Amino acid sequence: MIAQAAAAGKHVFCEKPGGQGLEELDAALTAVEEAGVHFQIGFNRRYADDFRAAKKDLADGVAGTPQLLRSLTRDPGNGSIPNAARVPAWTIFLETLIHDFDTLNWLNEGAEPVEVYAVADALVEPSLRDQGFLDTAVVTIRYSNGAIAVAEANFSALYGYDIRGEVFGSKGMVQAGRSTETAARRYTADGLSADTPRLNIELFRQAYTDELADFAAAVRAKRDGGPVPSSGVTLTPGAADARRALAMALACIESVKSGAPVPVAEKAAV
Repeated sequence: MIAQAAAAGKHVFCEKPGGQGLEELDAALTAVEEAGVHFQIGFNRRYADDFRAAKKDLADGVAGTPQLLRSLTRDPGNGSIPNAARVPAWTIFLETLIHDFDTLNWLNEGAEPVEVYAVADALVEPSLRDQGFLDTAVVTIRYSNGAIAVAEANFSALYGYDIRGEVFGSKGMVQAGRSTETAARRYTADGLSADTPRLNIELFRQAYTDELADFAAAVRAKRDGGPVPSSGVTLTPGAADARRALAMALACIESVKSGAPVPVAEKAAV
């Protein structure tokens, strides 16, 4: 569909992943380049206020040289996963952790992911383990600048939707995200409590709006021949970002299959 839209002269906003394999994605991105249209992949986490603030701090050198990075996604749940048997294979890498991979790449700008080691299991729905279903995963990533990152995901956090990121460096640490809906806390005889987001549209409402506004601004600038408005930091996720994150997800799949670290190299398909 990316290639068809590009051939029709349409600018493309695409949800992740951009393809089921690098060969498919490369063909689509070649069509985009040949058509001269704008392409953006839906990594909305970049547009969340706290992640953008963290990115600016990192660009300003607050944390120094990145050494350890962390990104996590814990989807809200009630201890079980509705229709889990219908969830496509490898979803935890191709649709969930792929967001974390892009976040880590973005926060560690200028470095390339070199190798991944992934461990995954069905801990929420263990009865589906033999069918290949995976609902929990942890990935260790080595980068070309020497930094080591950890990405983790789980499909059923009883306390709500939990998205966080962290970069520890030679000068300090920068964090983004929180598991509570606001900074408000309640202190009563029952203890400490706070509201937590239960839906992605609650946690990332503004981020979803801002990523589409960014896409529209880029399309407008391309049409009018003017400059794209700058946010002060690298923001818009494009073709290279889509490809890099997908390559990491595919390498994770190979790592789970082999039980060993896998280079982030060209994988033909899932």
